Amino acid sequence: MQPPAGRSVIRVGVDVVGVERFAATLQRTPALAARLFGPGEQLTAGGHPRRPSSLAARFAAKEAVAKALGAPAGMHWHHCRVIADPSGRPELLIVDSVAAVAAALGIVSWELSLSHDAGIAAAVVLGLG
Repeated sequence: MQPPAGRSVIRVGVDVVGVERFAATLQRTPALAARLFGPGEQLTAGGHPRRPSSLAARFAAKEAVAKALGAPAGMHWHHCRVIADPSGRPELLIVDSVAAVAAALGIVSWELSLSHDAGIAAAVVLGLG
């Protein structure tokens, strides 16, 4: 991933999630999905429930953002959302507690890459200043 012209990388976060383990956790604790994801994150653009691999990748993105920010106390899962741009490409929407920490570090935008294959979901985020 290359930062856009005029931007520099301030922080990097990476996380991986075992899809099968994550799916089992969601199945065992049904309320967990609502604590981790907003309604827009749980459904595809067509309104269908996301596959466990897709949810695991989105959770990895949230964890990667937390790592990039130094995992400060007081951050809320819903303040970091993985949304889709009009073409379907995933983007980060950072608000409230997460946005405040990012701003204090000089982060003004984010780049996100998600992947899932062979039972593993992964995310890489760049916090750009």
